[in-house]
Amino acid sequence: MTTWGVWRPARRGALLGTVFLLLASVAVSGPPAEAADRAPLWFDGTTATGVTVDGGRFTDGHGREVVLRGFNVSGETKLEENGGLPFASTADARASATALRSLTGGNAVRFLLSWAHAEPEPGKLDTTYLRAATEQIGALLDAGLRVFPDFHQDLYSRHLFDEDSWYTGDGAPRWAVEAGGYPDESCGICVLWGQNITQNQAVKNASRDFWHNRVLTVPTDAGTVSVPVQDAFLDTAQKTMTYLARNLGPDQFAGVVGFDPYNEPYAGEYTSGQNSRTWERDTLWPFYEKFRARMDAAGWRDKPVFAEPNMFWNANLDLAKQEGGLLDAGSVGGRYVFNTHFYDQKAISGIFMWGKAKDGQYSTDFGTVRDRASALGTDGIVSEFGHPMNGTTADKAPTVVKAMYQALDSRLPGATWWTGAARSGPVLSATQWQWDIYSGRHHEAMNGNPDKILEEADAWNDEDLSAVELDASGAAVLRQDARLLDRLYPGAVAGRTLAFTYEDRSRDAGTTLSWNQIPTGMPNTARLVGSGRYGVLVWRSEGATRAPTQLHLPSGFTPGSTTVVSDLGTTTGLPQYTAQGQNADHPIASATEPGTTEARRLLLSAPAASDGAGTLHYALVADGAATPTPEMRAAAQRELTTWLASAGFPAS
Repeated sequence: MTTWGVWRPARRGALLGTVFLLLASVAVSGPPAEAADRAPLWFDGTTATGVTVDGGRFTDGHGREVVLRGFNVSGETKLEENGGLPFASTADARASATALRSLTGGNAVRFLLSWAHAEPEPGKLDTTYLRAATEQIGALLDAGLRVFPDFHQDLYSRHLFDEDSWYTGDGAPRWAVEAGGYPDESCGICVLWGQNITQNQAVKNASRDFWHNRVLTVPTDAGTVSVPVQDAFLDTAQKTMTYLARNLGPDQFAGVVGFDPYNEPYAGEYTSGQNSRTWERDTLWPFYEKFRARMDAAGWRDKPVFAEPNMFWNANLDLAKQEGGLLDAGSVGGRYVFNTHFYDQKAISGIFMWGKAKDGQYSTDFGTVRDRASALGTDGIVSEFGHPMNGTTADKAPTVVKAMYQALDSRLPGATWWTGAARSGPVLSATQWQWDIYSGRHHEAMNGNPDKILEEADAWNDEDLSAVELDASGAAVLRQDARLLDRLYPGAVAGRTLAFTYEDRSRDAGTTLSWNQIPTGMPNTARLVGSGRYGVLVWRSEGATRAPTQLHLPSGFTPGSTTVVSDLGTTTGLPQYTAQGQNADHPIASATEPGTTEARRLLLSAPAASDGAGTLHYALVADGAATPTPEMRAAAQRELTTWLASAGFPAS
């Protein structure tokens, strides 16, 4: 990840009618239908878990549109204290996964791996490391999380840095650095660790050598060997993927959605006449094509490459921005995913953005991500985003992260969502940086220096971004407002999402942040929501599946008090999902999330007779801050139906 660090002086420190009302008030008429693969519900199991890219969007085996939401697990991989693994043990991985699911309802993680630990000697795979990593990945998959691994690097390698350096890196093995003969590292006058990328000659040279596949002369116990450094990485990546494919169970492997080959790629130095765009075209994209071939050979043919562009392509500081975004890759289709990061460098700097983030702050930035993914003929994901939790700009975090989630949900600010919802766009998948249960409890010898033991925050370049920590009893607790992180979102949509918004009412200290107010022309809807949290989803059926649309229900959206107003009906109080075969007993119901006993989801099942391709559906979901009467729900339904008809949504 690259947040560009913190300033050095800072411390971290009507209804479907009477019929539905009757259905909602009587006992369920049948038992849950069991899936063919023994999952509790017919639409769960590996058919639902497996994700591909089809028609420019993530889809599951039922053909539902999927949104991935979760966290990076974790920056601990950058450290040596647990041997380049996110967790000290599989038990910790299991406990962390349970906490992530129950505290945030996340359904996906980006799982960091270390090249240095996977290949400690040239050509030799450390199967002990891979066995531990595989077990930890398996624990996450068993908890209902989808996983995409990432061979992570920052500043190329920790082995470039001196024991007494202010900075450190991660990624390449020691042998690759020692054979490179790089100059003594120095960033000069650097107040942000990310400046090493463009100012530290050792980092620049090593990065350049990787992209040019420099042949390194490496002494080994068996004699001196010549090693093309990028080929060595690709060989290790293929072996790693082969190992994972063979050692994860088939049901587990179905939950592995792809692979992120290389974190935040940058040329190091451009060759004569080259620029960021031509480097992406002539160097970076051919690397991804090579990685794609390695994935195919390792048994990952049906899983996409999560391809990152030049890391500076969407920088929001003009002095750092470079042209890019895989502009010359053409249409890549379902074999690749447009995978990018976004940090507000202006906000992090403490200089270029005064005050807090506002409604719509990142609508344009994340709209650009949607546009690039669409131009490439694939889906997009923001696999890193966030803001420091400590330091001189930490006060911006509640608004910055809220605004980022708002922009992931919709390309519109809250102030214009109701009047322009037809332009809302697809919901973006994303994994926040980061989820580290060891936050503030590390014991890391920085750059191997026994006299420089780091314990605070992330224990890495003065960063502090973990959304979780352990309390005094050892229980995982959130470090940010639960209303911000435990969000309503459409995890699977039976059709195509046309618009989505979620007003989380998260807080900035004592201030409740409400950026999406229901229009005055919809008074019954406004009264129904009251001061509580609410979301609205609009989708168009494609008539291809009976599997329900599902949204994660945050804590507080309890089955007994949650209100739903939809073209499918209205209710306050959600019955448990049951079905006769693939026909749901209730069009609006709830169930627990797969892999957990605590997190719940809302299930919306359109009757087959009224769900032909092109049918528009909507659902407003409120957390029960108000207790609406059936008459109020009916009035709100009329308002929403009128709004939908006039909003300009396409019928096909």
